[in-house]
Amino acid sequence: LPRWVRGHGGYALTLPGALRKFKPRELTIQVPENNCRGKLVPRYSQPTFLAAFANAPQYGGGMRIAPEAKLDDGRLDVCLVKDINKLKLFSLFPTVYFGRHTTIPQVDYFQATRVRVDTEIPVDVYADGEYVCRTPIEVTVADKAITVIVPDRSPKN
Repeated sequence: LPRWVRGHGGYALTLPGALRKFKPRELTIQVPENNCRGKLVPRYSQPTFLAAFANAPQYGGGMRIAPEAKLDDGRLDVCLVKDINKLKLFSLFPTVYFGRHTTIPQVDYFQATRVRVDTEIPVDVYADGEYVCRTPIEVTVADKAITVIVPDRSPKN
């Protein structure tokens, strides 16, 4: 879809067709033990519709996929949509625009400093809508990697 359409609800327009063809994939996620930088241990292993790893709260024209994410906390927010009835998934989709999907039992949401993703069959991986590679992958956040300068919004005396 054109960028403007994607930014204004285009994802919702394509969802019915995508759901018709899509089947959840067996996904295994490992995270550092005790959320330190050390040894990886299993955290999640089951059929999954969506796995999103974010350090910002929203993407895709306002979908609040990771409502608790902070750009500067050095952690990934992980949102996993487990195997769910496609009609139920479609009906619950709007909740992602308000960040309320994390309360749905079929959604697993947690934070980690690093994750490793394995799949039985290699699956395409995308970042910001662009193809990056295929699984297996390891995802991390570089803590305090850039300095951002913003305007002073404090009240003037």
